[in-house]
Amino acid sequence: MSGGLLSDPKRRVLVVAALAIMTFTGSFGWLWDGAALGQDDVDGQQIRGVMEVIEDEERRPVEGVEMIVSADGVEIGRVRSDASGEWSVQVPEAGTYQVRLEVDTLPAGVQLTDPERVELSAVQVREGQRKTVRFSLGPGFTKSLSTLESLSNLVVLGLRLGAIIALSSVGLSLLYSISGMFNFAHGELVTLGAMLAYLLSTSPGGPQWHLAAAVFPTMLMAGCIGGLMEFGLWRPLRRRKTGVVGLTLVSIGFSLFLRYLLLLIFGQSPKPYKNFNIQDPIEFLTVSTPPKNLFIIGLAVLLLLGGGMLLRYTRIGTAIRAVADNRELAESSGIDVHHVFLVTWIVGTALTALGGVFLGIGESVEWDMGFKLLLLIFAGMVLGGIGTTFGAMVGGFAIGFLVEISTYWVDVQFKTAIGLGVLVLMLLFRPQGLMGLRGRIG
Repeated sequence: MSGGLLSDPKRRVLVVAALAIMTFTGSFGWLWDGAALGQDDVDGQQIRGVMEVIEDEERRPVEGVEMIVSADGVEIGRVRSDASGEWSVQVPEAGTYQVRLEVDTLPAGVQLTDPERVELSAVQVREGQRKTVRFSLGPGFTKSLSTLESLSNLVVLGLRLGAIIALSSVGLSLLYSISGMFNFAHGELVTLGAMLAYLLSTSPGGPQWHLAAAVFPTMLMAGCIGGLMEFGLWRPLRRRKTGVVGLTLVSIGFSLFLRYLLLLIFGQSPKPYKNFNIQDPIEFLTVSTPPKNLFIIGLAVLLLLGGGMLLRYTRIGTAIRAVADNRELAESSGIDVHHVFLVTWIVGTALTALGGVFLGIGESVEWDMGFKLLLLIFAGMVLGGIGTTFGAMVGGFAIGFLVEISTYWVDVQFKTAIGLGVLVLMLLFRPQGLMGLRGRIG
């Protein structure tokens, strides 16, 4: 066992701690409402849901909303929500179904928050599963927006998305700058942060804290998990002289493992946080936006500025920049490179987890939300300059702004393609990125 992974007492302690955290997290997973493991213990299959308007912390059921379930154009059943807002339709077999909400049956003052999501066209139902689907309802709005008002609101949404991308891409950019590795499991760290906050704030199996109180513990837990990943996976691989290509391939496999582990624990159905779900908008000039969007943008900017100051004016920041510039020279100068890697993983994972929480506040928590965001994270990183932390901040905001503002002219389903287009154009005409020369760390 000499030289093995468990030969060092410190490593044995870390492995035991990692197993304890995994067991702890897995135990809570069984308590999460809507978990995939808990949906199959029923007779027959059904599709169900709850029609309710969520205003701050108050949930108001909506009665009498008609739902139609069909398969390949053939109606399977229709039902109206009861006094508690609940409805269910029994389906004959496992397969793919369509679920449509009859908008005309919504009561006055209530409407879909996403008018394009009237029908769910690909609801997958497994054998014996009670599949839960959700339609987001909110207070009715009858005001038509002018072009200036629409664009102003899209700018706010773009800055919010940009803040999330910037927070999520900083850790990825830092890791690349010191190791040269693209971590394809980074999207799953976004999802992990959103799910940890859901566990602490909303899940019946959790402590039911207010979401604001759950943010710091979420970042702390995510940072610890990032540190354990560095100790248990990446550091042993580096000591075995695994190359950058090998590390990248491992990250792809690790990404798949984490993604479907989170699906197994959390389930397929999107779940909103109980706090900050529906808010009365703030009206300012031509902008009408919920306060949570402004909070996300403001807090993200403060954290990113703080991170920039840490990199420029602290000893650990100087060490990170030194390792990014020349790892061998930094090590020969007395810098503990392993400690720098550990701090980078902890800080980067914590910021990424916060980005996941913000994404869950703006939309809802889903098992593959981070994977959907990963392309935009890479696009922001390339736009700002690969390996440049300040570039990742600027690029993240720029990509978020361009993606959201484009939805005024193109369908919302194509907005991610806009991010891909920016990525391709930047690689063609300025592969070093906007800050690839002047803003490079080190």
